[in-house]
Amino acid sequence: MARPVMNRIHVAARGTLPALAVLVALGLSGCGPSNGAAAPSSGDTAPSPAAGHQGAAATGASKSGTPATPAASAAVNPCAIVSRQEAEHLAGTSLNSPVSVAEKCTYSAPPSGPTTQVEVFVGETAKDYLTAERGIGHELRPLSGIGDEAYIEDYAVFVKKADFWVSIDLVRSNDPAENRGPLEGLARTVADRI
Repeated sequence: MARPVMNRIHVAARGTLPALAVLVALGLSGCGPSNGAAAPSSGDTAPSPAAGHQGAAATGASKSGTPATPAASAAVNPCAIVSRQEAEHLAGTSLNSPVSVAEKCTYSAPPSGPTTQVEVFVGETAKDYLTAERGIGHELRPLSGIGDEAYIEDYAVFVKKADFWVSIDLVRSNDPAENRGPLEGLARTVADRI
């Protein structure tokens, strides 16, 4: 009786594997750019946040003549908001090239170095991160004179300018007091950049 059960299992597995292979192939084909162009490489400099956008968003003015913000553009590259050099200054160590996914850019230290990471969130993701930090009771101190609204905590800073949020999160094992100056300075730079 065990033999017929095993035969049914083998038949079911043979029928399922090709379907699974097709699903994996379809899923992987959606990982690259749709126009066949190579994905942009991340450089060590901080280009304009709206780099690569055409029309009103790239020129800084909308069709109605009012200034455009990064939120008005189709997408903002979070790695263009904070350069690798700025992230390294904040982290206090060298970092690998950035990895950008949706509204998040991550600069991580090499495996041979200290455990350090700088994350940059933009748009709704940055706003949601601020809401979560408030929700869990983290002490957020306002920063005056930076953007329209700005807050700082031990390892993160949040900046809002013209309804567009940016947050910078530092993962580092150090005295949090050491982070205030660099975080605040980077917040000022980012506010001017957006």
